Amino acid sequence: MIVLARESRGMTQQELAGKIDSYKVNISRLERGQADVNDELLERLSEATGYPVQFFYQPGEPLPLYMAYRKRQHVPAAVLNPIEAQVNIVRLNVELLTTLRNMAPPQLPLYDPGNPAKAAALLRKEWLLPAGPVGELMSLLERKGIMIHELDFNTTRVDSRSLTTENGFPLIILNTVLTGDRQRFSLAYELGHLVLHRGLTPDPESNISHNANVFAAAFLMPEEDIRPDFVQGITLPLLATLKKKWQVSMISLLYRADDLGFITANQKRYLLQQFNQQDIRRHEPEELEVQPETPGSLHLLTEEYRNRQGLGVMEMAALLSLDVSEYIGWYTRA
Repeated sequence: MIVLARESRGMTQQELAGKIDSYKVNISRLERGQADVNDELLERLSEATGYPVQFFYQPGEPLPLYMAYRKRQHVPAAVLNPIEAQVNIVRLNVELLTTLRNMAPPQLPLYDPGNPAKAAALLRKEWLLPAGPVGELMSLLERKGIMIHELDFNTTRVDSRSLTTENGFPLIILNTVLTGDRQRFSLAYELGHLVLHRGLTPDPESNISHNANVFAAAFLMPEEDIRPDFVQGITLPLLATLKKKWQVSMISLLYRADDLGFITANQKRYLLQQFNQQDIRRHEPEELEVQPETPGSLHLLTEEYRNRQGLGVMEMAALLSLDVSEYIGWYTRA
């Protein structure tokens, strides 16, 4: 819990040591469980990290770093560690509340990770989704029992993270800064991880990120439904029109057209040059903006429990071992 508290605040061991008038070696020993912690030290750790004392008494262990991130290829540990720590804190909160409410986890299917495109088609069929674009994807996933939450990752290099809690609840954490189209693809990407890789130890030789990308593209843009949209040839104006229909980015549509064999390597290179020349590769035209959705599952979970138990905001924050302001910022509606 000391590690989680420190890393969630983006502090090094040296920085935490300075805040509690100690030494880095002492923090290292504390975090390895090689030193005793008394009440006075806990108070200082609490003040330094901004978590109440009871935070450090929570049971459980942080889940090991898993590859279910949607992110740029190279993101330094200094950026990932605070995100991972905050994700684990949310995960502990979900485990506590679902246990207190005696909730049963949803029964998500699990498919062959070797064929992600087929898995996407099977899931669409199992969920009785109509042909064409998926409407309100976040609402769909929350209705299927997937917990979705947003955090400010303090970076644009990481989009999302998914995991399964120790008591079986699937959880997707999104970066608050995502545009609507990027949010939708991130949700589909993390859904791919949950139905392809859940509970599995990834093979070091496999590329599970590639599998999740293939799943997301096939889930959001099924081959048989999108093929007719590509037959007239791929141009930037066409991609802009199709973005409004499919609610995914123009660049995602370009890659989908490439995957399905509608453009040559030279055509793809030329279109990417156009994206770069018009400066729309990462920032597509505002007039084509897709409206992002707002998650509600964790807000509902916390507020329902608070109301049923007749707890005040301070009592609920204490239950979750959070500072009041953090509880309000994370789990209550503005």
